[in-house]
Amino acid sequence: MIKILIVEDQALLRDMLEQSINEQGDMEVAGSTDDASKAPLMCRQLKPDLVLMDVVTANDSNGIKYAALIHKEMPDIKIVIMTALPEITFIDEARKAGVYSYVYKNSGYKHLFYVIRSTMEDIGIYPGPKDTPSLSGRFTETEISVIRFVCQGKTREEIIKELDTTEFALRTVITSVLNKTGFDSITKFALYALNLNLIIIPNQG
Repeated sequence: MIKILIVEDQALLRDMLEQSINEQGDMEVAGSTDDASKAPLMCRQLKPDLVLMDVVTANDSNGIKYAALIHKEMPDIKIVIMTALPEITFIDEARKAGVYSYVYKNSGYKHLFYVIRSTMEDIGIYPGPKDTPSLSGRFTETEISVIRFVCQGKTREEIIKELDTTEFALRTVITSVLNKTGFDSITKFALYALNLNLIIIPNQG
């Protein structure tokens, strides 16, 4: 039986993962958390065979950072990184952290379970270049403008004024960005985009 620790900050997805994993005859959920910073302690206590780790978790905890800590202290525990964001930089960071396999959330459960089972057989699975779509072209000009304004620390009222739009229209744009990225907060995504230089902030003054 493969004992799995789930680290995923979206409650609905976490619950669905728990249910689907427990329905597999060869897998069971040893525990779950929404915060990657709690994962090392849970690994010491629960001794899972595998950690299914999201990249961006509660309290802005970086899953890859804590994956590296787990790998260093408990190298026998295999780690699978999962993310909704197809950003090649994560793959490089994951390899350096000792992550065994890497999967996108939109791959579906069938592929996820294949990755988990392969990982437990010492076969690491990483997406190839053809599986890694670019972030460019994913957003409309308005969506990119909103992300830039959030990166600049502008309030919603200021963004509405800058775009000469309505609160409802802005909420619609933000919802679209979150649906495309898998984030639950436009601020979290803006910080992510800024850190990886995905969004260029124009010089001010």
